[in-house]
Amino acid sequence: MSSETFRADRSGAVIVEMAIALPLLLILLLGFVDFGYAFYQWNAGNKAVQVGARLARISDPVATDIATVVKTLPTGKSPGDPVAPDTYHFTCSADSSGAALCTYCDENDKCSTSGSSQTAFDLIYDGDATRPGMHAFLPTLAKSEVQIEYVATGLDFWTRPGGPVPTIKVSIINHQFQFFFLGALLKLAHDTITMPNMLSTVTGEDLDSSAP
Repeated sequence: MSSETFRADRSGAVIVEMAIALPLLLILLLGFVDFGYAFYQWNAGNKAVQVGARLARISDPVATDIATVVKTLPTGKSPGDPVAPDTYHFTCSADSSGAALCTYCDENDKCSTSGSSQTAFDLIYDGDATRPGMHAFLPTLAKSEVQIEYVATGLDFWTRPGGPVPTIKVSIINHQFQFFFLGALLKLAHDTITMPNMLSTVTGEDLDSSAP
């Protein structure tokens, strides 16, 4: 076969073109799958924080010390005086083993350890026999990624018999999403990303699981 004939011969060109295009098409397809799953997790996470906030507002507080925070009259205040916003701020989360931990900060940003209820935290995370918890909506959610806050918003008054009426914030923080296909296919150095934090905010109701 002459060189001129060889250059004009196009047999096998389709195979070469397919060998070039197929990996790109495969990466594109699997990329759609991965990012579609990420979008699903984002929606599931938002639903999880909404459910967690709802459970938190009608169940016993994770921060047990909040029950008495407005019943102790501070110096210079009279019964019935409004409780200013940010007078108290309880933040509860869990360590890597799932144990609930709470901190309390006052209006001067002086913080200390607060009492915590593992049962109340687990209810928000796992739910109960009649109500699903956050974990049911986002199965990959770890307890250490759940954060629950009780914040004064000015709806309380000092010595209120029913206790405080805080704003409750339930968040998912530092939740990791893994690129299952792309991570293996492209050998990514970092095949996980931290998803943006998700938050749901509600006003507390009874803060009592035994209330009707």
